[in-house]
Amino acid sequence: MIKNTASTVLSPRGARIVPWLVAVAFFMQMLDTTILNTALPGIGRALDVSAFRMHSVIISYMLMTAMLIPASGWLADRWGTRRTFCLGIAFFTFGSALCAASKTLDFLVFARAVQGIGGALMTPVGRLIILKAYPRAEFVRLLSFVTLPGLIGPLFGPVAGGFFVQYLSWHWIFLINLPVGLFGLIFSLIFIPELVNKEARRFDVFGFLLFSASMVLISMAMEGFGELHLPRVEATSLCIAGLIFMCAYWLRGGHTKQMLFSPRLFSTRSFAVGITGNLFARLSAGAVPFLNPLFLQLGLGFSPLRAGLFMMPVALGALVSKQIIGPLVDKLGFRTVLTVNTMLLGCVIASFSLVTPVTPAILQLLLLACLGTINSTQFMSMNSFTLIELPQGDAASGNSLLAVCQQISMSMGVTIAATLLGGFTSYYLGAGEPVKGKSYLEIFHATFVVVGLLALVSTCIFHQANAELGKKHQQTS
Repeated sequence: MIKNTASTVLSPRGARIVPWLVAVAFFMQMLDTTILNTALPGIGRALDVSAFRMHSVIISYMLMTAMLIPASGWLADRWGTRRTFCLGIAFFTFGSALCAASKTLDFLVFARAVQGIGGALMTPVGRLIILKAYPRAEFVRLLSFVTLPGLIGPLFGPVAGGFFVQYLSWHWIFLINLPVGLFGLIFSLIFIPELVNKEARRFDVFGFLLFSASMVLISMAMEGFGELHLPRVEATSLCIAGLIFMCAYWLRGGHTKQMLFSPRLFSTRSFAVGITGNLFARLSAGAVPFLNPLFLQLGLGFSPLRAGLFMMPVALGALVSKQIIGPLVDKLGFRTVLTVNTMLLGCVIASFSLVTPVTPAILQLLLLACLGTINSTQFMSMNSFTLIELPQGDAASGNSLLAVCQQISMSMGVTIAATLLGGFTSYYLGAGEPVKGKSYLEIFHATFVVVGLLALVSTCIFHQANAELGKKHQQTS
C-alpha cells in the first residue's frame, strides 16, 4: 500500500493505474490540439468559411483554459481531486461531441470553449494528483511518465488530422475522443483518490472576475482590430476597459490576502523577467502552429495528409531538445541560452518567408525540425528560468500564473497571425479579390517575417537575467 500526503491510501493496483489515467488526459489534450491545427483548412471548406477565419476555434479553447486554470487547484482542494478530474474529463468529452455535431463556425467556437473547461481541469488537477498521492521522491519520475504522451501526441496528431480530413471526415477528429473519454471517466471514478483539503483558503471570487473580465475584453479588442472589423473607437474602448480591470486587480493586492496571484511574486527578479519574456516570446511561438499547417496546404499546395507528415519533424525536434536543454543551461546559464535561442527562434520563423513550392523537400523538413528543436528549447528554458528562484510558499501561485500567461500569450499570438494574414490579404489583393497561388505565398511570407521580428523583442528582455543563474557551478555553490 502507498500512503500519500493527505493520509489516503492507494492500493498497489491503483498506484499503477492512476499515472496511466493522468497520462491519457495529457495525451487527449495534446492530440486534439495538434490534430486540429492540420485540419483547419479542411474544416473551413466544410463549413464554407475562409481558413484565415478559423483561428477563433483555437482561441476560444485557449482563452477558456486560461480563465479557469486559477480556479482548478481550489476546486480540487474543496471538491476533491477525483470529482474535479472526472468533471474535467466529462466536459472535454462532451465538448468533443458538440464539436463533431457543429454545423457552423459559431457553434464550433462555442463547443471548443466547452472543451476548454475540461482542459483547464484535467491537466492541472492531474499534476496535483501525482503531487499529493505519491511520495515526493517519486514525483519527478511520475511527472516525466505522465507528460511523455503529451510529447507523443504532437508526433502523430498532425498525421491523424490530415488522414481524417483527406480520407474520412473532419468530424472524426473529435469523435475519437468519445470512447477514450468514456473509459477514462469510468476508470477515474474507480481508481483516482479523493483528496480534499479542508483547510483550503477562500476563493478570491472578485479577483477571479476582474482577472477573467480583463482577459476577455483584451481578447475581444484584438479580435475587433482584426477579424471582427469593429470600429476603431469600439475596439480601443474594449482594450482600455480590459486594462482598467487588470489594473484594478493588481491594485487591490495591497488590500487583500486572498488574491489569486500575489504581487509579491514580482519581487523575485527571475520571475518578473521570465513572465514578461514569456508573454512576448509566446506571441510568436503560439502563432507558428497555426500558421505552418495553413502555409503548407494553402501556400505550397500540400494535401492535408502530406502537410501532417511534414509536421512530424517539428515533434521530433521537440523530443531532441529534451536531451540537450539540461547540459546547455548547466554550461551557459539561462541568460545566454534564452537570449541566443530567442534570436534563433525569430530567425527560423522569418526564414519560412524564403520557402516556395520549388524549395527541396529535404530543406523544408530540416527547417521544420530546427523549428521544433528551438521552439521546445525556448519553452522549457523559459519555464524553468521563470520558476527557479521562487520561494517555496509562492511556487504554486507562480506556476498557475505562468500557465495562465502561456495560454493568454499563445491565444494572442494566433490572433495576431490571423490579423496579419487578413491585413496582408487586403494589401496584396484589395477587397473582394479571391486568394490563390502566388498571392498566398506573398501573404504568408510577409506574415512570417513580422512574426519572426516579434520574437526578437523578447531577446532584449531575457538579456536582463542574471548571467550566472542556472550554471552548474552556481547551483552547487
